[in-house]
Amino acid sequence: MKYDHIGIPTTAEKTWCKYLEDCKVHISDPEKDEFRVEWLKFEAGSPMHPLIQQGPHLAFIVENLDCALSGKNVIVPPFDAGPGVRCAFIDHDGFAVELMEKSACAVGGGCGCG
Repeated sequence: MKYDHIGIPTTAEKTWCKYLEDCKVHISDPEKDEFRVEWLKFEAGSPMHPLIQQGPHLAFIVENLDCALSGKNVIVPPFDAGPGVRCAFIDHDGFAVELMEKSACAVGGGCGCG
């Protein structure tokens, strides 16, 4: 497991790199932030879990997402977050953690690839 970014909800305007329509959330590119901060701006009615909308989360790259989720309290099941990126969220003692599996295309690809 390798640290990837910290995600922080905000209501401020930022430079958004993508919009996930199903999640109703605008996302910045953590690869363009010196501290790897991913800003998230949720729209009203977003179906994302309250732990993700109301507080920060840490994200880690895992080799095999399905294996990494085994035995964990999954709050957002695996979904495609862009080309070559599968993500899921778990509740780790009341704190949201994102687990990400990236293909070779997505590693180092930023918003354009993943």
